[in-house]
Amino acid sequence: MIALRVPASTSNMGPGFDALGCAFMLYNRLTFSFAEEDVVTGGDPAFRNRDNLVLVGFREACRSVGIRPCSVSVKIDSEIPPSAGLGSSASLLTGGIEGANLLCGLAMSREDIFSLVSRLEGHPDNAAPAVFGGLTASLMNRDRCFSVSYPLAECWRFAAFVSDFTIQTRDSRLRLPAQISRSDAVFSSTRAALLPAALMGEDPALLSAVFCDRLHEPYRIPAIPDYPLLRELSLTLGAHAFFLSGSGPTCMAVYTEASFPEKASAAINALSEESRLRQKWRLLPLSVDREGLLRE
Repeated sequence: MIALRVPASTSNMGPGFDALGCAFMLYNRLTFSFAEEDVVTGGDPAFRNRDNLVLVGFREACRSVGIRPCSVSVKIDSEIPPSAGLGSSASLLTGGIEGANLLCGLAMSREDIFSLVSRLEGHPDNAAPAVFGGLTASLMNRDRCFSVSYPLAECWRFAAFVSDFTIQTRDSRLRLPAQISRSDAVFSSTRAALLPAALMGEDPALLSAVFCDRLHEPYRIPAIPDYPLLRELSLTLGAHAFFLSGSGPTCMAVYTEASFPEKASAAINALSEESRLRQKWRLLPLSVDREGLLRE
């Protein structure tokens, strides 16, 4: 029997579209054992079938090294909400690939796992933190995937605004324009270039300046009507940055003051009672996971 944990992650992080990600101590825990036929227990009942991403990852890992996939029993204990912008799919694919790697002796390195997850996902920004942990920048270049890890400063804290509705990444991508202006490209690229340095340092002014985007957020935010109010609330309460996590609907605040989560939770409750929020929201303080994929 093999037991693993794979962290949740945020991606894009403002201007770092399809490139930047960070792992958090919110996990999918997976247990694998040989079986006579594929069986999935736990997790969302709608995905207890052969299309489960854990099984997809398991099969693809075996095929990538030229062996026939065996049947497996998988137990899923999930803390990561699906289709919420917290890297659930990358986490499940990563776990499935590592499950096959260990159970079937595939001898895949972490870099191999990262590359396969990236290709299955179509982009590497959630794959890198799921595998390596911490703050990462990554890209896919022809037949290779690259990832660089950055030392995140201890002063920055993250809190996720998690809702009761979901957004499919493929649907969210349809909102993005085929072309953008040169000024918008320059606006986002300059901020993306400085974003890792801002998170490595301790300058709130720089952090606030870099967490602005014109590549994807302006086109995705209309699907989340409460976003402007939640952003205003967070910045008023002392957050230094606010951004869309993945394609949403989860929104992420970056703060330093320990009292922020308590104040923000109270404010959300008050706004809900006043019927000023269209959806239900809860605040989830998150600690950074610096280990990534791990056997338990």
